[in-house]
Amino acid sequence: MALSISAVVLLAIIVFLLVRKSGLKLGHAVVCMLLGFYLASSSMGPTIHQLTSSVTAMVSNIKF
Repeated sequence: MALSISAVVLLAIIVFLLVRKSGLKLGHAVVCMLLGFYLASSSMGPTIHQLTSSVTAMVSNIKF
C-alpha cells in the first residue's frame, strides 16, 4: 500500500510542476485526472493495475 501512495504523490508532484513550469492549464490537469478515474473504473482498470504492479516489482528487484 505504501508503494501506491508514493506513486500518487510522485504523480501529483509531476502534475504540479507541469502546471507551474510547463504551462499546463489547470483545466487540462483536471481532465487528465478525470480520465484516470474513468480508466480505473473501466474494464482496463485491472490490466493497468497489474501492469503497474509488474513494472514496480521488476524495478524493485534491480540490484545496484
